Amino acid sequence: MSFRLSYRADPGNPWFSWQYVRDNSDTILAAVREHASLTGRAVLFAVLIALPLSVLAYWFRPLAGPILAVSGVVYTIPSLALFAFIAPYLGTGTTTVLVGLVLYALLLIVRNVVAGLNQVPPEVGEAAEGMGYGRWGRLFRIDLPLALPGIVTGVRLATVSTVALVTVGVLVGHGGLGQLIFAGFQNNLYKAEIMTAALLCVALAVVLDLLLVLVARLVTPWSARRAR
Repeated sequence: MSFRLSYRADPGNPWFSWQYVRDNSDTILAAVREHASLTGRAVLFAVLIALPLSVLAYWFRPLAGPILAVSGVVYTIPSLALFAFIAPYLGTGTTTVLVGLVLYALLLIVRNVVAGLNQVPPEVGEAAEGMGYGRWGRLFRIDLPLALPGIVTGVRLATVSTVALVTVGVLVGHGGLGQLIFAGFQNNLYKAEIMTAALLCVALAVVLDLLLVLVARLVTPWSARRAR
């Protein structure tokens, strides 16, 4: 996505300018929408992949080490290098950005889901088996509900991390607010553009995190009562 800016020269070049925001409101909103969309899709795909991997690591303990190790190795790859590895195969588009973001989010989600599942009290599992629950019945009726606090924690961490990493997508033309930050540096260090995008990036991370906290309280009311 390309962003066309209405630039008005400012001799003072302040770090924040309402004039810049007013003149470029459509461009800014488009960048925010792209940033939020990339973040949401990446975290959703990461959850869909991480949950099965986490269950495998929980059921078959020898697999836990390799699953966490592989996702950990991917997480240590610098974002610039990761996009450079992916781009020759997928091109410079949204798919490349999403694949990179999903790979980075996997470790944060898998690690927390596995930790949440491992914290289910053994006596609860034994009681479930005594009541006739099979492996799948226990997973969906007992293990996953009790592991929800850990799952939500992983999703929160992945979401905040992904908001930051989306900006790197500017390298392949889909960086949301990163497009504005990069354009600001190219535009003779246009401070208002850089600061506006940076503040919105932080605000987006905070808002999404607060929404997930609210969701966590709604789906795990027992955790809130226990904390009192």
